Amino acid sequence: MSGCIRQCDWDDYDVCRSCGTDYSPPKKLRPFHLAFPVDDLVAAKEFYTTVLGCSVGREKEESCVFKFYGHQIVAHLVEKMPELTTKPVDGKEIPAMHFGLVMDWNDWHQLKGKFETNKTEFVVGPYTRYENQPGSQATMFIRDPSGNHLEFKSFKDDGAIFDSSW
Repeated sequence: MSGCIRQCDWDDYDVCRSCGTDYSPPKKLRPFHLAFPVDDLVAAKEFYTTVLGCSVGREKEESCVFKFYGHQIVAHLVEKMPELTTKPVDGKEIPAMHFGLVMDWNDWHQLKGKFETNKTEFVVGPYTRYENQPGSQATMFIRDPSGNHLEFKSFKDDGAIFDSSW
């Protein structure tokens, strides 16, 4: 343990008794949960299983649970989809509301190849954002049948994922 800059004293759980800083090892990551709207549950199920390879969990008339690369996402049937906006980034119109995955570099390229082979339509085609900068990342956006945007990205250096210096 490197020690607190305030020279604090740690308790049995590696938490500083003075400032409360938690120095304990990271906890095992649990799957995240995301609920999102769809206006056609049948088309959503087809897309998430066929295009993305998700397996189906619980199904109800108004919702469907998918195993999304180890995470739980739930499509909820709505009468009307919300209006989505974009924001310019790198000279491209990036959907302001989206979800997706940060993938291993090789897995990202494999998925990119699958999308290209299957002629999946890209909202923003595969490219490297912030090339030759510390936060360089491969990214691509697709859209599900209800208009939800999904981003798949990868960093050559995983240390850049949460790096605030760039």
